[in-house]
Amino acid sequence: MWKITEETFNPEKQHHKETIFTIGNGYLSTRGAFEEGYPGGSRATFIHGVFDDVPVVFTELANAPDWLPIHVYLNGERFSLATGNIEHYERQLDLRSGVLRRSVRWCSSAGDGATLVFERFASLADEHLLCIRCQVTPEFEGAVEIRAGLNGNMDNEGFAHWDWMGQGEREGVYYLHNRTRATEIDLGLAMRLISTSAPSQSDYWDAQNVPTLKLSFSAKRGETITLVKFVGIATSRDTSNPVEMAVEHARLAQSWESALEAHQRAWGREWERCDVQIEGDDEAQIAIRFNLFQLLIAAPRHDNRINIGAKTLSGFGYSGHSFWDTEIFMLPLFIYTAPEIARNLLNYRYGRLPAARQKAQTNGFDGAQFAWESADTGEEVTPTWVPHYADRTKLIRIWTGDIEIHISSDIAYSAHRYWEATGDDSWFIEQGAELVLDTARFWASRAEWNDGAKHYEFNDVIGPDEYHDHVDNNFYTNYMAKWNLQTALEVLDWLKANAPAKANELTQRLGLSRERLAKWKEVLTRIYLPTRPDGLIEQFEGYFERRAVDLAALEPRDISAQVLFGIEGCNETQVLKQPDVLMLQYLLRKDFTDEQIQINYDYYTARTDHTYGSSLGPSIQAIMACDVGKPDEAYEHFIRAARADLRDVRGNAGDGIHGASAGGTWQAIVFGFGGLRVTPQGWSTAPRLPRHWKRLAFRFLYRGELQVVDLKNS
Repeated sequence: MWKITEETFNPEKQHHKETIFTIGNGYLSTRGAFEEGYPGGSRATFIHGVFDDVPVVFTELANAPDWLPIHVYLNGERFSLATGNIEHYERQLDLRSGVLRRSVRWCSSAGDGATLVFERFASLADEHLLCIRCQVTPEFEGAVEIRAGLNGNMDNEGFAHWDWMGQGEREGVYYLHNRTRATEIDLGLAMRLISTSAPSQSDYWDAQNVPTLKLSFSAKRGETITLVKFVGIATSRDTSNPVEMAVEHARLAQSWESALEAHQRAWGREWERCDVQIEGDDEAQIAIRFNLFQLLIAAPRHDNRINIGAKTLSGFGYSGHSFWDTEIFMLPLFIYTAPEIARNLLNYRYGRLPAARQKAQTNGFDGAQFAWESADTGEEVTPTWVPHYADRTKLIRIWTGDIEIHISSDIAYSAHRYWEATGDDSWFIEQGAELVLDTARFWASRAEWNDGAKHYEFNDVIGPDEYHDHVDNNFYTNYMAKWNLQTALEVLDWLKANAPAKANELTQRLGLSRERLAKWKEVLTRIYLPTRPDGLIEQFEGYFERRAVDLAALEPRDISAQVLFGIEGCNETQVLKQPDVLMLQYLLRKDFTDEQIQINYDYYTARTDHTYGSSLGPSIQAIMACDVGKPDEAYEHFIRAARADLRDVRGNAGDGIHGASAGGTWQAIVFGFGGLRVTPQGWSTAPRLPRHWKRLAFRFLYRGELQVVDLKNS
């Protein structure tokens, strides 16, 4: 179960399938658009870190110059799935090897038929090398013409980011040089062609911004013409001369076979450490491998200045911005299977501490307040106003960038989790501890003293459940603030014992005086945490008084509760986009009794918009269902998450992969069904497999050692 296969092309599902057939290598990803193009396509290549300014959302990943173009002409008629007659079609993404293959038997309007096979991959062995092979087997005598080019005329859904700087040829390698308009990032793209048959004529068209090579062949019935296109790519984020670097990578590629072999070896190493095996459920098996693949192709292996956006590198959704999705949903996969990638992602946050400190200072607080939406610099890039989804003449105020503040503790939590799982003391001493300490400074200064109730509060916030904004004392936010403060005190004690010089440096630089630390202790012991005597937690102050809704009575539906009731209307109900309390209990399981887990699971499950709420919710819901001994109910939530992109269950997969959902499915399998529990003292499993699963096997790293878990369902 390694291949995603499409046997019929449906233009109405074009954008969804472009997302599904995305390939990449951790440096860039390219959507599954056709080499020859198709009307209305959303073709795009996104490169990590290549942002450019744009109205409304401040900055976005710039859709890079296109490396795909290959146009085939049969006796003068251009091959296109929009014309002629499609007699056979199959597209297949091999997840094991990262190769996308498409086979088409096509007949022109003049009756000239041919079988065309396109294969491509973004090399995992050389992140600056991209490869395409085109094979044409004509069923006629005559002429076949192949035009291969590079196209700098790309845009982000109508907004252009690239200026043309130049193009040319060096020793048989043809290059294109572009530069982003505002951020002035240079990009070099270079191609070299190899054909197995000698062309009867070869022409170079030096069209500005679209350098193209035209190769003409004599067509003979049944004789295959093969063209290989090697593309080198680099930006000024990599080198001072990206054109030269791109040309060199295109020039050094020896053959399709050797490049593919190196690429496949690299993928073999990836799957060796992170593959999950499920017996008894083919859909779950292919889904988890697909989700792992999509995260792996977005994961930076050689760059710690970047993060993974909410839509990975697979679509225009969220403009390439990163959220808490990375730390809470995607990062655990890498912590436990590829810690060097997790470290890169955490170092991105460490490098954005200056921006987080500036945001806190601007808002009148101490320490580090991380941006809700972050891009290149770490500054806040959440849009302030966006057009209303139902009435484009109106605007909606987006408050998440102002008051969804829990992300700061989420980042601290993830840094601490990485340290616990890996035992990477050197990194934690030099980077991780500062993330925990400086976010604690923020929480202590953000806490508000209620003199009448004699406790500290966090008012006017948004929790993970974004159906409710401007709430007071969101339990998730308050409890994670308490955790952050308590953990910071423990971290400082650990540093004093194990790295006294670093402890002294941070104490001086961050102003960790006795008075400040005493304030931390006071705040964390007196944070308001609304809980009933029976253990039921109130998600936020006043939640129990909001209007109850029978969600089951609203089924079936194809819209979210927020669309159904309206933004303000939904805010007045108890309907949740995702259950904050259950999210918290998953992250900090040891802080809650089994009875507290059970009562809150029962209460909040009935009030959550599982079908059209947050795509982040189902995987966590599955884990908590396993926790309360309901693996079959857990499976319903898990499979909803697993189908998010493959089946496009929310109708928005065309915008890109749901990265958090992809990471969540791995967590649901490993920590939910597998019951993995990891502590500084060791690890254990308490499996709760769905009844139709025969076997579950996975691997993970604990303190640098590979662990193998193989569970059979008795």
